[in-house]
Amino acid sequence: MTDAGTVAVFEALQGHGVWFVGGCVRNGLLGLPVADIDICTELLPEQVMELAQGAGLKTIPTGIDHGTVTVVADGTPYEITTLRRDVETDGRHASVAFTRELAQDAARRDFTMNALYATRDGTVLDPNGAGLEDLAARRLRFIGDASARIAEDHLRILRFFRFHAWYADPAGGIDADGLAACAHGVDGIAKLSRERIGAEVKTLLRAPDPAPAVAAMDQSGVLAAVLPGAHAPSLTLLTGLEGDVAPAAIRRLAALGGDPGNLRLSKAEAKQLALFRDEMGTLTPPGALGYHHGAVATRDILLLRGLIAEQPPGAEALRLAEQGAQAVFPVKAADLPALQGKALGDHLKALETRWIASDFTLTKAELLRP
Repeated sequence: MTDAGTVAVFEALQGHGVWFVGGCVRNGLLGLPVADIDICTELLPEQVMELAQGAGLKTIPTGIDHGTVTVVADGTPYEITTLRRDVETDGRHASVAFTRELAQDAARRDFTMNALYATRDGTVLDPNGAGLEDLAARRLRFIGDASARIAEDHLRILRFFRFHAWYADPAGGIDADGLAACAHGVDGIAKLSRERIGAEVKTLLRAPDPAPAVAAMDQSGVLAAVLPGAHAPSLTLLTGLEGDVAPAAIRRLAALGGDPGNLRLSKAEAKQLALFRDEMGTLTPPGALGYHHGAVATRDILLLRGLIAEQPPGAEALRLAEQGAQAVFPVKAADLPALQGKALGDHLKALETRWIASDFTLTKAELLRP
């Protein structure tokens, strides 16, 4: 609220209805970090652009047909959206009409805790009348009829579980009406893009403890639709083994198993997932894993191997992984002047294998000794 860019935006639009909205209000009230600052206003997009430009701020008509203008102030982008109400929805996109009523704008949002607004001075507004209470209780609920909200946008099924993992109190359980609506609308997931599904699943798996939400996904049939063949109890076991190891989406995805074909993963993520799944069932020594893949990836592989024994990797295994990650093979091609081509490559590989098997103790002289 006191950031220079935020102040500049509100100064540019002063005298009109302008509010903070959504995640920045929710996270601010919870004392959590705020990544993006979303702002809504009774002003039309063209008016927002005119006032912002008049104040010397850069404007970008990022979604002007849907009422959204991006204003850049002090190097920070702010999405400013005109208050809206849905006119027609198709399960993913909505045709909207502009409004001047906060209550109408709030009614089209997904969850009660996301339909909170705040004035420039921090006064919180709760047009639906349930958001503050639900947020205080860490209770995730759809606004109004859960099935209707999902029919408007099928992505809300995945958002339900993602937000539950990040913001709900696991001890309070999961909202029964919301869970039933997700189960009823599960076929709508097939209409979502792989990019959207992948983004939601990865964000969910990065939560401190996503296991209760994933178990609920399994119960409702959503997990089978998103990740066919996945085994939710394996994630519960893994999170128990992780201790203070930072959450990692791909490590947890590997634990779940199943077919990731519905998820759009980057090439690096797909490669990492394949490595984890290949190595979690092998007996490759920790030192060799560390040498070839680094200490962090090896720690993740060892954690995944721990699913079988139901215990985390021991200190000695982690030490060997770190040793391998820092080891540097002492023999170079120049040390074997009598060889070249494939013969050289094969001999270097054989020496490297001996060196790794010695736990990196063999010296260059010992390796080159006839």
